[in-house]
This record gives sequence, C-alpha cells and structure tokens, in this order.
Amino acid sequence: TVFRIFCFEYRHFKRSLPKVISYLVFLLACLYSINNGYELQQRQQRTIQNIQNAQSEEIIKVTDWYQSGKKGPADRDWVDVHQPYWALQYTPTSVFKQPSSLLPLGIGQAEQFGYYKEVNFWSATFDNDMVEELANPERLVGGTIDFSFMVIYLLPLLLIILTYNVGGLERDAQFDRLISIQFGSPAKWLTIRFSFYALLLICTVVVLSLSVAGINAGVFASEKALWSLIRLACGYVAFFSFLFLMILFLSSSSSQTAFSMIGFWLLFCLIIPGSVHQVANMTVPVNYMIDYLDVVRKDTYAMFSESTETQSTLLFQVYPTLLDIKVGLESETSNQYVRRSLSAIINDMNKEAAQHIEDRSELKNQFIRSSYWYNPVSFVQNRWNSYTATDYYAYQAYRERIQHRIDAKLEQLVFDTWNQTTVDQQIYEQYLQAFN
Repeated sequence: TVFRIFCFEYRHFKRSLPKVISYLVFLLACLYSINNGYELQQRQQRTIQNIQNAQSEEIIKVTDWYQSGKKGPADRDWVDVHQPYWALQYTPTSVFKQPSSLLPLGIGQAEQFGYYKEVNFWSATFDNDMVEELANPERLVGGTIDFSFMVIYLLPLLLIILTYNVGGLERDAQFDRLISIQFGSPAKWLTIRFSFYALLLICTVVVLSLSVAGINAGVFASEKALWSLIRLACGYVAFFSFLFLMILFLSSSSSQTAFSMIGFWLLFCLIIPGSVHQVANMTVPVNYMIDYLDVVRKDTYAMFSESTETQSTLLFQVYPTLLDIKVGLESETSNQYVRRSLSAIINDMNKEAAQHIEDRSELKNQFIRSSYWYNPVSFVQNRWNSYTATDYYAYQAYRERIQHRIDAKLEQLVFDTWNQTTVDQQIYEQYLQAFN
C-alpha cells in the first residue's frame, strides 16, 4: 500500500508543473549557494597561500642579511636586525583561520570577520582588519546566499508549496471519507502522501551535503561535523513536516491548510527570531566599542605623553620580573628600553577593553540560548554555523589565538630587549619557529 501511494504521489507531483518548477528552482538555488561557499573557501585558501609565499620570500631575505653580515635593508640604515626590536619586526607572524572544509554548506559569519592577521607590536584582536564594515544582510542583497539559508528559511516554504493541497481535492469535494474504503484510514493515506515530499526534501539535503564531500576531500577529516550537520538538517525538516502534517489533519480545506502553514512559517522563521533579536538588543544594547576605541585612540596617545617613571611603573606591573633586570642597568639605558616596551603596556590596556566587548557579547549569546526552547530556527542556525566553524565562538577562538600570539611576541621583545640579547641567525630561526 505504501509503495502504491508513493507511486500515485510521484505521478501527481510529476504532472503538477508549479510544484516541479518550485522544486527545480530550489535545487538550482541550493547548487548556487554551495558554489558561493566553495568559491569563498577557495578564495580564502588562495589568499592564505599567497601570504605564506610572501613571508617565505621575506624570511629568505632576512636570513641572507645575517649570512652576509648586513644590519638590514640598504635604504634603512637605522635598522639593525641584531637587536631584538628589529629582528622581531622582521619575523613574519601571521595567524590564520583556515576555512572549514564544510564552509560551502554554511558561510555563516565568514564574510563578516577577517581570517588572517599579521601580528606586530601594536596589534589587537579588534583591529579594523578583523571586522568588516559590511554585514551579512547587505551581502545577501548583493547575491551572496548560503546553503544554510536555503534549508532553514526557504525549504519550509517549498514544503508548503508541495503539500498544502495533499488530499485537498478530496476534502474540498467532501468525499475524503471514501478513501477509507480503499486504504483503510484517511490519516494513514495523508501521512504516506505527505511523507513522499518530506523524504524528497530530506534526500535532497543529504545528497547535496554529501556532494560537498565529493568536491572537498577535507570534509572526510571533519566527518563527525558533517554527519552532525546532516542529522541537524534532517531533524529540522522532520520538525516542520510534523507541524505541517498536523495542520493537514486539522484543516478542512486546501486554502485553510495553506494559510495555516504560512502562518506557522512566519511565526517560527520571522516573528519569533525577530522578536528575540529585538529584545536581546534592548536587554544588551549593541556595543559600538566606544571603550575600545578610547583605548586605541585617546589612551594610547596619552601613554606616549606620560613620564618615563609612570611608564616604567606600568610596565613593571605587566612584567614584575623586569625589576630584577633593571637593577643592573643604567638609568638612560632602562629608559630607552621602556620606550621600546610601550607596546606591551598598550597591549595590556587593549586586552582589558576587548574583554568588555567579549563579556557583553556573551551576555547576548546567553539570552539567545535561553530562547532555544521556543525559538528552534535560531537554535538550528547557530548549531549549523558551529558545524561549519563560522559561528561566533569559532571566531572568538581565532581571536584568542591572535591574542596569545601577540602576548608571546611582546614578551619575547621585552625580555630579550632588557636582557640585551644580540640576535644572530640561530636566534632568528628560533623566532621563526616560535612565531611563523
């Protein structure tokens, strides 16, 4: 009986030109979105490779200076790579967020945040190159859609188009009870017919997701995330399928079914997520990073105008063990080293300001998570982005790696400077091993 009903529904679907066209348009849009993600992934990989190639050339050039006994570039006679300050400046230090192998399945915030960072003495985790000016909605207007958007927001609409009139003719003509003579139960008959479309969409999502594995060999390295994403997508389709099937059982006509389905789609996909987002913005207002900008602009410039004694005090608060080294240095020498270590003081100020931003963001994230029990779309969106490593926490972990690299490089600068280390090729290679 199930096979017969499936065959009947397949013939019905094939003869319904609007349904076929809607499905094909959705399928083409999915392929287009996956292609967008794949191109973004390839572009990021090419950019990272180009940066690494340029750094390799820089390393060869600096190594040649050590081998030939040069102090630095011929046109910059004040540079001396035998001093830690200049040697570390010529030590390429980049932190990359390699694009996830699942990126074609969900762009998430990958276009909103930077994915490579050249770390210098004055770097911070919220520099301009870390946060793009354009947000995802503006990029969507420009044509950048991703597969997660297709599944989470447009697939339920396609399910409405495919199923709103399942059993509609029988109900509208009021002879649906006659179905029980041939199939035993109208509810069973409706369920099997509806299941044809639910399985069609689930198979479509699974096949498209697995196709990324065929394009991206790296997906097999994150096989657990791939199958988790597929289970999430199938569960999401099953959720709306169950909801719409209940509407089919309770509705008395095709028009009532269509309006009810659209109403629930608006509720779950637009009204609830939009309301939660609005309340979250009122509860935790948007952070315009004013405190951080004050540190970057006003407090940084103010630090340069402070007396050497004040700067020394702040530096020794950051690195207390420097006091032991200072005892054996002349006053003029220690003052020079303090000036070369100012970036470490600024970095400590930047970290404190950046932590305020992270804390406020976490408050908003906690509020959003508390809404998951009645806001399934946001739950699925955030979980989806976590599997493709394009969510907030993926970029937070990336910022933490950048901050760790900044801290390590500045600590190396400060202690090698105060210890009066003379950098030779061997020490430079140690720098490369630590930071490149």
